[in-house]
Amino acid sequence: MNGPLARRRVLGAVAALGGAALVAPLEGVARAAESIGARRPAQFPLPNGFHPEGITIGRSPYAYFGSIANGDIYRASLATGRGCVISQGGGAAHPVIGLKIDRRERLLFLSGGPSREIRVADVHSGRLLKTFAVGSDGTFVNDVILTPGAAWFTDSFKAQIYRLPLDRHGEPGDAVTTVPLTGDWQQGPSFTANGIERTPDGSALLLVNAFADGGGLVRVDPRTGIGRTVDIGGIELPNGDGLLLLGRTLYVVQQQQNAIDVLRLNESGTRGTAIARITDPRFKIPTTAAAWGDRVYLPNARFDVEPKPDTTYEAVAVDQI
Repeated sequence: MNGPLARRRVLGAVAALGGAALVAPLEGVARAAESIGARRPAQFPLPNGFHPEGITIGRSPYAYFGSIANGDIYRASLATGRGCVISQGGGAAHPVIGLKIDRRERLLFLSGGPSREIRVADVHSGRLLKTFAVGSDGTFVNDVILTPGAAWFTDSFKAQIYRLPLDRHGEPGDAVTTVPLTGDWQQGPSFTANGIERTPDGSALLLVNAFADGGGLVRVDPRTGIGRTVDIGGIELPNGDGLLLLGRTLYVVQQQQNAIDVLRLNESGTRGTAIARITDPRFKIPTTAAAWGDRVYLPNARFDVEPKPDTTYEAVAVDQI
């Protein structure tokens, strides 16, 4: 999430593919996969008044969405588009902005925006397992990425990120560490840090900086917090929100532009080249992205309309590059 309009909205609201027979020819399996993929809806509704922001998808064909309106978590089947609320939120003062599911599909890591909360929820029961208060007055916990040893969270109003350690089983620790951002990092007067990802080689973190040089990417050493500007060839990301890395291809959601800029990165994430821009008439200020199969899925946050209990929302899918 980024931009003054998005800020006002939030603060104001304060199966994987079925197994084909082993004897089937590979051509038949491929045709079956294409057929099932073609039947997956490319757009499906979210609950009225839900006001989505974040999305996460694990290995199974289910998408999880977080609600700005009240902190609910909604799970939707990518096969049918139907879903339900699996975790009741704590109300308008406890929204969910970013979220990620762990690789074992047991835990959800949640960013609490202006509540200053980092939360961990059980995927199956929806029960909150841990809650941490981080930062200080004015903190906005925005997005999250999981690495083998930690969950990392951005703070849009402070030059710092947060590290929640994970043990070798992926279980979260009992304390969050604050890592100051230095080096090339420039903190703006409003929303600055937004989406977060890993570099292709996993050695560092990539953060959207919506302020510096008209908006761009910064590569951050997770051990020191030292940031270095990523050379993306003069492309600006003033509305850069969610990041999605698939191999060396980075999808950058430019929410208020109703577009996704696609970059090809080098392994270390120090340089990137623009290779495509995805636009779609169905985009209504999409914010974040997650992938399953050959598609990228995004929630439409609709930050340009006043959120009400009957406001309609939906998720849309586009083909990967």
